[in-house]
Amino acid sequence: MPETASLEVASDLRLPLAELEFRASRSGGPGGQHVNTSSTRVELWWDVANSPTLSDEQRRRLLDRLATRLDGSGRLRVVAGGSRSQLRNREEATERLRQMVAAALVVPKARKRTRPSRAAKAGRLEEKRRRAALKRDRKPPRQEE
Repeated sequence: MPETASLEVASDLRLPLAELEFRASRSGGPGGQHVNTSSTRVELWWDVANSPTLSDEQRRRLLDRLATRLDGSGRLRVVAGGSRSQLRNREEATERLRQMVAAALVVPKARKRTRPSRAAKAGRLEEKRRRAALKRDRKPPRQEE
């Protein structure tokens, strides 16, 4: 059975390229006469909310972590227009999508609560006493009336 073309995002996630929608349009920026005639800017859309490839946990994490980058229907948009080549812009947009999704899927390590040691507490209090004494010594002596 031939494997369908896919984008490896993480060890446990491969996005089929059929789920990605590419659109080309005219790009701004330098390029002379060439810029007015060719559609080199690439827009890449991926429907995170309805992707059959994602597990429920992955979908929840992506919708949460990429919320500011998604449109109202849960679609992620990546734009690349830095190159004069449509193919290069397409590759750049795909790579940006891969990095963005991979970063969003990373599960942060749970913070392990720690306590300051007895020596650290004593040191902090001693430093506090020293600072207080220093400031107290800066004040002019009080005049008794």
